[in-house]
Amino acid sequence: MLTFLVISILLALFMVFRMPVAFAMGLAGFLGLAVQLGPRPALSVLERTFFDSTSSFILVAIPLFILMAELLTAGQVTRRAIIACQSWIGHVKGGLAMATIAASVILAALVGSSTASTAAMAASAFPEMRSHNYSQRLAAAVVSVGGTLAVVVPPSIVLVVYGVLTETSIGKLFIAGIIPGLLTATGFVIVIKLIAHLTDQAPRGDKFNLKKAAKDSRHVLPMGALLILVIGAIYGGLASPSEAAALGVMGSLIIVIAQRTISVAGFSSSVSRAVKATVMIVAIVACSAIFSNYLAFTRITHTLLDFVATTDMPRGVIMAIIIITLLVMGMFMDQLAILSLAMPLAFPIALALDFDPVWFGIVVTKTVEIGLLTPPLGLNAYVAAAQTGVPLRKVFLGVTPFLAMEILVLLLLLFFPAITLWLPSLMAR
Repeated sequence: MLTFLVISILLALFMVFRMPVAFAMGLAGFLGLAVQLGPRPALSVLERTFFDSTSSFILVAIPLFILMAELLTAGQVTRRAIIACQSWIGHVKGGLAMATIAASVILAALVGSSTASTAAMAASAFPEMRSHNYSQRLAAAVVSVGGTLAVVVPPSIVLVVYGVLTETSIGKLFIAGIIPGLLTATGFVIVIKLIAHLTDQAPRGDKFNLKKAAKDSRHVLPMGALLILVIGAIYGGLASPSEAAALGVMGSLIIVIAQRTISVAGFSSSVSRAVKATVMIVAIVACSAIFSNYLAFTRITHTLLDFVATTDMPRGVIMAIIIITLLVMGMFMDQLAILSLAMPLAFPIALALDFDPVWFGIVVTKTVEIGLLTPPLGLNAYVAAAQTGVPLRKVFLGVTPFLAMEILVLLLLLFFPAITLWLPSLMAR
């Protein structure tokens, strides 16, 4: 136990001094194994773990989904989706903000990354809202919260990483994320509607023009068909997530070439960004596996499981402790770091308490999604502030009512698991 405490303190120090979380976990795990087993056996475990954790076929889905998003973004398809949503509902009071949330749902299904979605919205939707006299606070807040939808809406990279770390079906996780994602988006629209009616932060937009709306939607239809094809293939059991991701890359490439919206330089840049993002994620997965191996040798996980098996504490209370811990971690860390640190301990406890792994995955990702908006780190708030020039304090004030809605949706998912599990239960076996 003393060794575990020392290694935990070392891990915390590595992260305090801004060592990347992947390297911090890998180094702490290796040092722990070296103390437990000796240097040579620890090196042997290191070698085997790196190979085993990175050779899984399901990891192929990560670079493919990222590449699909990068191609569609480079081909300006995401920008056109934003314009189309604004054309349809931008005319009502608060409509531009609602259109930004609708476009964020589409962008989430394309990008799979919350920070990338926030940055894209900040560059396109924020100036449009400001030009229509939306308050800085509301416009920046809507951009921030819209980006968080990419954590739950498939094909979320966070769900892929959770599936890899816990060996949970990624296909079921994707399908399970649809209703919670749409429920969250609906909650955001309700908050915007209330703000628009109770304050003067959200005026009406331009008059509705059916011809313009239909014209703006023309280029978005192929993208919508592609998304339905990718998610439908997984839902119908016709393709694994990795195969569906490959289909998505091929479809997105056909779309941007047919619409003549991508150049050779744009394609090269898309591939480069996809490779960089993939390397970071795979490094986190591999180094998390090293730390998990160390935890297995210390038997910390078994000790916690024994405690769960013998304690009189209700399982709801234990679940509440896990959620509160994740919320606190979300104030200081990004979502992938939280998953890689927490899942080696939290997931076995969830299984011991007989929680459904798919439901638990959606609840966990929903919880870390909230962390993207909470101070002091609030990664999405920082991205929105940096991209829009709005003071960070204003952004955090703006997201407060949306955070209340996020908590409400989380409670609904906790108390009504059927919201999450209904669609996966209908999937083709």
